[in-house]
Amino acid sequence: MTSRWLLAAVLVPALALSACSKNGEPVGTAATPAIQKAATRTQESVSALEPGADRGDVSLERMVALPESAQLPGGRWKAGVNYQPVMPAQPTAAPAGQVEVLEVFWYGCGHCYALDPSIARWLPTKAPYIKFVRVPVIWGQGPHRAHARLYYTLEALGKADALHAAVFDAVQKGSNPLVDADEGRTLQLQLQFAKAQGISEADYRREYNGPAVQAALQKADELVRRYNVDSVPRLVVNGKYQTDVAMAGSADALLQLVNDLSATEKKR
Repeated sequence: MTSRWLLAAVLVPALALSACSKNGEPVGTAATPAIQKAATRTQESVSALEPGADRGDVSLERMVALPESAQLPGGRWKAGVNYQPVMPAQPTAAPAGQVEVLEVFWYGCGHCYALDPSIARWLPTKAPYIKFVRVPVIWGQGPHRAHARLYYTLEALGKADALHAAVFDAVQKGSNPLVDADEGRTLQLQLQFAKAQGISEADYRREYNGPAVQAALQKADELVRRYNVDSVPRLVVNGKYQTDVAMAGSADALLQLVNDLSATEKKR
């Protein structure tokens, strides 16, 4: 089974949905002209994501409903409706006493772009015990990995947080997809962006090809597989719960749900 670059997940008109899918189905918002141009230039096999595996059956991370006694108090949020428990729960990198919140995203996803301002407003107000971590989604070897490499290169340079919105703007507003079918051209596009942001070419090249970025890519790939992420944006709370805008009902509700799940985890 083959499909256009998985950028094609955002090449169709908006369908009143709130996620970008990995499987090439028509989920997402209309892509910018620059992304459309890049997306039409190569193909990759979706089956290469998990060779020989049934993508509909990831037994380790199957989602099941929590018993009523384990659900959030107050009745506002329902397991299996507003959030999905991860069974079994997965280990996190959060220090003792902190609750990890992962955001799995992709710069090519219009829904991730739409959610980002809400997350930016939430970050200064979140509880101090919440450790927030961004994880760029990696589905195969195409544009997702290229954008993930960009993110982790900026992170290695200490610029990921400061330039996160700028990367989104460049991709989503159509000025620069920051990815191309040709890997050399991808690097040139990213170098042009980096230099416009005051990063030297030498520094960007050093981290782009460095061990820290490679290790981060491997970790992100592992996380995406462990949580069986098939759409973005996705939020994961403390390795135990997954949720998104559609399940919560809105961006504001999503972040309130994350607060409530995190508070419950903090008390345990």
